[in-house]
Amino acid sequence: MSFDRKIKIAPSILAADFANFGQECEAVEAQGADWVHVDVMDGHFVPNITFGPATCAAIRPHIKGVMDVHLMIAPVDPSIEAFAKAGADVITAHVEAGPHIHRTLQAIRASGAKAGLALNPGTPASAAEPLLDLVDLVCVMTVNPGFGGQKFIDMGDKIKALRAMIGDRPVHIEIDGGVDVTTAPLVAGAGADVLVAGSAVFKGGSVSDPEVYGRNIRAIRAAAEGVYV
Repeated sequence: MSFDRKIKIAPSILAADFANFGQECEAVEAQGADWVHVDVMDGHFVPNITFGPATCAAIRPHIKGVMDVHLMIAPVDPSIEAFAKAGADVITAHVEAGPHIHRTLQAIRASGAKAGLALNPGTPASAAEPLLDLVDLVCVMTVNPGFGGQKFIDMGDKIKALRAMIGDRPVHIEIDGGVDVTTAPLVAGAGADVLVAGSAVFKGGSVSDPEVYGRNIRAIRAAAEGVYV
């Protein structure tokens, strides 16, 4: 993975057709997705259960670019190696998910993956400040994690604070939750550069009609780039 601050659209397969994950990953990439985002939930840290390392390993051959794995699980550390071996390029853990976040981030980097740090809506930007030299990405949750399709929570001030803290460090700011053509300009204008979008990308399309994905991705990107500096 090379680093730049261009807008990246990362469709979340949580909104894809579960029976066709491989084809769905291929379709969104062919239609312009920059990353493929995998939301891993355990029914404990968040009130839903989704995917594990086996799913990541199964879809990895279908993803040419970045597989961005977001671990909404607790504890995190015992699962890091498995997701790294499954082919995750980025592994993101929540600061709220365990008491030893430095150890978690160090373990992610030691696995060979890029390290991401996620912040729930109720967690302040200051929680990330002492960790910025250990991360490659900060994920700002703009919904309370657990389900797709939730209403966007405005975290503009938090994003701006993180952008100022990060300075010239090569650290992405990712937004996860409620991203669409309306909210993309808000988060991009505040300083985010990786936009996770689920239903806003997959709604109305399918592997047999993937052009819809392309139109949705282009619309989100255009909306974000209209204000991004």
